[in-house]
Amino acid sequence: MPNLKKPASRSKMTVDSYVGALLRGITAGKSVINVEKGARVFSQGAKTDAIYFIETGKVKISVISTGGKEAVLVILGPHDFLGEGCLVGQPLRISTATALEASMLFRVEKRAMLLALSNQPKLSEKFIGSLLVRNIDLEEDLCDQLFNHSEKRLARVLLKLSRLREHDSLPDAKIPLLSHETLAEMVGTTRARITFFMNKFRKLGLIDYNGDLTVRVELLTDVVLHD
Repeated sequence: MPNLKKPASRSKMTVDSYVGALLRGITAGKSVINVEKGARVFSQGAKTDAIYFIETGKVKISVISTGGKEAVLVILGPHDFLGEGCLVGQPLRISTATALEASMLFRVEKRAMLLALSNQPKLSEKFIGSLLVRNIDLEEDLCDQLFNHSEKRLARVLLKLSRLREHDSLPDAKIPLLSHETLAEMVGTTRARITFFMNKFRKLGLIDYNGDLTVRVELLTDVVLHD
């Protein structure tokens, strides 16, 4: 089966801080919420009554099976939307959103967001662009699961996390430490395999631990993802 050489990154089309300025113009049906690390923004099965926009911080989107097994779908960062299913008639949340660090978000009620999208063409354009980027990411994640082994999937996850703070041009990127359990849920493998590969990456100088996790972006891309 083919190896996918191209690492999944946040596209340059991704939503920028300009959207935050547009959302600040919404005077009714919008609130600012501060979420502590580990707290839920919304829970699977809850009523879908609003959409959220991340100003600062990181949010994990996950689903839990009837057997209690959790799978991490994506980790979102500043200028990302979440909970957009409410805009297309989704009655209940199909996933859970949990803050991975202290985060500040805009909460915009469904009716207010639909009105803003109708009245602000620029906001509508940016929002559609963000949905297209999300769709591309999901397709790349699916291909990654189908064609790449767990070592390359872990490398791809680390590269995606390194781009959440808008420092794509830097050779090194610091990201908060995630537990190996969380990384295993994202990669789709066991915690033991994640520990093995993380130790391997550190010995090769591709990552480093110093409070946060430092990802050597260029080295990890060249050594692990390229043939």
